[in-house]
Amino acid sequence: MIIMKNQALTLDENRIKFSKIITEKISKGFVIEERNDKLPFAVLSKKGIKVNHNINFVFSCATLGLWSIPWMYKSFISSREKRILVAIDEDGNAFEDKCF
Repeated sequence: MIIMKNQALTLDENRIKFSKIITEKISKGFVIEERNDKLPFAVLSKKGIKVNHNINFVFSCATLGLWSIPWMYKSFISSREKRILVAIDEDGNAFEDKCF
């Protein structure tokens, strides 16, 4: 009986930890695509930023090409959609992994 109460407490603690992680990610702009509270895991996604190439071209010309490095970073990395998997394993440890 005591073991079952301890397991119930750890399950509740894991659910609270999982909910806090999800809330933190949502506040950073992620949206829940899929969620399973029994296992627990969730797949979250975040839209990429839209790059204004006209303004970046003007900045690149004005800085004699130095702005082209941040412009390329914005174009290739920041404009992609991000998908992550957030979960709690059997030991109660939270982890985050990229979805491809």
